[in-house]
Amino acid sequence: MKKLLSLLVVGLLSVSLVACQSPATEEDGGSTTASSEIHVYTRDSSSGTREAFEDAIGLKEGELTDAASETSSNGDMATKVGEDPAGIGYVSLSTDFEANNVKPLKFEGVEASNETVLDGTYGMQRPFNFVTRASGDYESDDKEQLVAAFIAYITESEEGKAVIESEGGIVDYTDARPWAEIAQDYPVLEQDNSGITIRTGGSTSVEKAINAALTAFQPLAGNVQFAMNQSGSGDGHKRVLGEEKDGANAADIGFASRPFEAEEDVSTAMASGSFCQDAVVVIVEANNALEDLTAAQIKDIYSGAITDFSSLE
Repeated sequence: MKKLLSLLVVGLLSVSLVACQSPATEEDGGSTTASSEIHVYTRDSSSGTREAFEDAIGLKEGELTDAASETSSNGDMATKVGEDPAGIGYVSLSTDFEANNVKPLKFEGVEASNETVLDGTYGMQRPFNFVTRASGDYESDDKEQLVAAFIAYITESEEGKAVIESEGGIVDYTDARPWAEIAQDYPVLEQDNSGITIRTGGSTSVEKAINAALTAFQPLAGNVQFAMNQSGSGDGHKRVLGEEKDGANAADIGFASRPFEAEEDVSTAMASGSFCQDAVVVIVEANNALEDLTAAQIKDIYSGAITDFSSLE
């Protein structure tokens, strides 16, 4: 009899626990965060992604909630939000959403895509910019020419633009030319360049696209080597033209996932400009029921005015 009573008690407790379980954890396709506190994730202050994001939603300096958790890179942001059912963050459109278990949200009713960025209907977008060292400020003339050739590859050639596009960059082919035609202007490509290393720094958001472009460029350029040290847009200018250009983290090409600031003078660079466009996308964990947010709603979340997902229903 005692054993039977014990079994009954266990059974009743189990039923009670299931009955009390929040609908948010039911495997019925519903939200996993329907009534939970929002966990806000942001990037560090040197991030170009953060700057573009805050500009788009109208979040001014000092308005970010103290509850926000800072992430170190685009990949770190995607990983943390993907692991947090109550998380919300923002990343580059080039992010592999499925692999990171995150879902991109529409912004003001518009889905981020190549088409909506190029036609201007998606409002949270930014350029991927580059800047090089000044002419004559390279370890050799050959290296300077190889850097110039790589810039031409990603900004002018059909093949280079296709590589950038394959990694999520949004490119315009209007004035693109075959690489074979462009390469004729750079005889340095014909020699063995395996002893030369092109170094890059700056934005983490460009990492996938630039890594793919350098990998594709390598056999076209005498097996030139490359080393990437992407740590944030704020370091792009510093490491090629600024105070770190001759330090341990010096680079040949710096990248920023935003326009260069007025104090980041690029006038002495051998080359500077944009190589593609990108969108900043708000993300939540894959099972979150949210589909679309307005700029005002996102600002309220990031300022701390909205702290619970139920306020967004």
